[in-house]
Amino acid sequence: MTEPARHGPLTGLRVVEIGHFVAAPFCTRILGDLGADIIKIEPPEGDPVRQWGEQIDGNSLWWSMHGRNKRSVTLNLKQPRAADIVLKLVEKSDVVVENFRPGQLARLGLGDEVLRRARPDLVIAHISGYGQDGPYRDRAAFGVIGEAIGGLRHLSDHAPGTSDLPPVRVGVSIGDSLAGLYAAFGIVSAVWQRDRVGGDRKGRTADVALTETVLSMMEGMLPEYGALGKIRQPTGSRIPTAAPSSAYPSADGRWILIAANSTPLFARLCALIGRPDLPDDPKFSDNRSRVANVQELDSIISTWTRQLPVADIERRLNEADIPCTQVYTAAECARDPQFLHRGMVRTVEDGLLGQVLHGGVVPHIPDDPGAIRWPGPAIGEHTDAVLGEILPAEQIAMLRREGVI
Repeated sequence: MTEPARHGPLTGLRVVEIGHFVAAPFCTRILGDLGADIIKIEPPEGDPVRQWGEQIDGNSLWWSMHGRNKRSVTLNLKQPRAADIVLKLVEKSDVVVENFRPGQLARLGLGDEVLRRARPDLVIAHISGYGQDGPYRDRAAFGVIGEAIGGLRHLSDHAPGTSDLPPVRVGVSIGDSLAGLYAAFGIVSAVWQRDRVGGDRKGRTADVALTETVLSMMEGMLPEYGALGKIRQPTGSRIPTAAPSSAYPSADGRWILIAANSTPLFARLCALIGRPDLPDDPKFSDNRSRVANVQELDSIISTWTRQLPVADIERRLNEADIPCTQVYTAAECARDPQFLHRGMVRTVEDGLLGQVLHGGVVPHIPDDPGAIRWPGPAIGEHTDAVLGEILPAEQIAMLRREGVI
């Protein structure tokens, strides 16, 4: 048997994605970037994300990256015969990833037991709002719900007393993406356990909840509440446990992040801004005192930054070896020399869109790097090719006439 061309460390892993929107597709995009063969099952009208974001001639620019490295197969799962096709695909696959509501796949004839009759050692990853059990199991949820109930929306808000606007949303689908990351990690862990640790070839399940993935990222929020009854509050651009570390205004209306929150870094910053006396001031002599007096400290630093253009501030801080950066927009990200050198901004040829910028492959594994093999495909672009691996051509034609594919 000919070995498949290598496209990363997961080359040879075959994954069936029965996902939509963000969480499951984000999970499989990561796996696909690292070489896995992703078979994405879509309804005939396509994944809803194909309609999201900016478009060119009705084609989503987001989809170009979100759907990359996947083979798109259209399948109407509401048709009774669709389940049989999925099971034939599962027989030749290692993993199934889905993010319907708990129990939905079972109602379509594709419950865990049925899937494992087709492939006993199948790894199944369920991604849902609240998990596969518990009192909230059947509640509707998207990533934003996970962000709110997991504590992130509260902590990403404006500092108390500074605004009466609604709690601020992180500017990307962070709750969904975190769930996708955890699911990818769970899948790789389950495959490792199945194939390498003892070799028992037992099928395993990863049960990933959007709400839980966000809560798991909340650092000391729960320990502080449990031990001290303290409810952590939002701090705007500051870090609540270290100072100085915030965004500061420049003379040309930009913002620069300065993170000088260790004793040597703080001393270098004070020398740079012409205030070498500050490290000896009891209000700023150690991190705890700097955090307690952070408003006064940030005001002193802002007085200096407001006098200079942002590029000049950044140059001086870098020369002093103080962690800093301008607050990047898409334009700065796209031309940043570090991102370009590392392949984190890549030009990809998309047959539907022309040349499109994509983010690179993460994690970077130098000895066996992943690849962007193709951008997000057209709806059902690979239906005939994929189904041709398991069905004769006349049966595929009949399924198309019957509206199953």
